[in-house]
Amino acid sequence: MQTELSRSRPTGYTTALKFLQIMMQKGLVRRDESQRTHIYRASVPKEETPGHLVAGLLERAFEGSAARLAAHALSTHKASPEEWKEIRRLLDELEGGQDEHS
Repeated sequence: MQTELSRSRPTGYTTALKFLQIMMQKGLVRRDESQRTHIYRASVPKEETPGHLVAGLLERAFEGSAARLAAHALSTHKASPEEWKEIRRLLDELEGGQDEHS
């Protein structure tokens, strides 16, 4: 992990270890302590990680409000016309799915 982090900016061993400890507390990685060198492995599949992180952020920073999270994200990042089309498509898709389950 330290090697990967150092590609974008110099990162020390203790920084990488702290990241891994935080990720372990959040349930994102697990540690194998059976050998002298501890081995960290993902405990959440790569595809589920963004959802896991967003769910935590949604609760901690936006008091569970998806609308506040979306508004903040869109106000801090200028979406391209293609992104707006994708956002509208996703909203239509989600809204249509709610009608079926209501």
